[in-house]
Amino acid sequence: MHGPAMSGWLLMTLCGVTGAYCLLRTRRETGEGRRTARAEALMGFGMAAMAVPAAVVSPPVWGWAVYAVLFGAASLRALWFSRRSTHHLHHLVGSSAMVYMALTMAPSGGGAHREHGGHTGHDVAVTAGGIPLLTGLLLAYYAVYVLRSGARLIPVASAAGSAGGPVGGGPGAWPELALACRLTMGIAMFAMLLTL
Repeated sequence: MHGPAMSGWLLMTLCGVTGAYCLLRTRRETGEGRRTARAEALMGFGMAAMAVPAAVVSPPVWGWAVYAVLFGAASLRALWFSRRSTHHLHHLVGSSAMVYMALTMAPSGGGAHREHGGHTGHDVAVTAGGIPLLTGLLLAYYAVYVLRSGARLIPVASAAGSAGGPVGGGPGAWPELALACRLTMGIAMFAMLLTL
């Protein structure tokens, strides 16, 4: 009983902080970087809202429809901007996954709700985990994404690093922090998909 609620709070906090950092990045970035930071902030805050343990705050029935519409619009936006940057294809997958989770977690009717993995459960869709093949494909995508992002964060011995140059400070630290935020959201999405 304590475990799912605690993991839900931790996931909510992690995604909220990540969303806040991405929102701060919008002030520093311009053009494509700003669009990317906005999309990532929306994803972080949306994931934080979805991760709130249902035992504490049960979302209204219409809340799942709001998630589906909001992230459906974000999916269309990501599809539009994917013409310019392939990174928006990742945003398309993420927004579509949020729509899928919102539809899967929505109550199937006015009947009884039950708790499942810290989220509001419902009759058939949650116990079935949505569409198993789609859930599995999304899990595989995020597993590969997390492993690739994590590997990109591993420091590589370079001439500047071995010469005593700054490791964590300076302008080079910001891209790594943005990548760490993307890695965090990838891990959180993987964890949320596991609860379906």
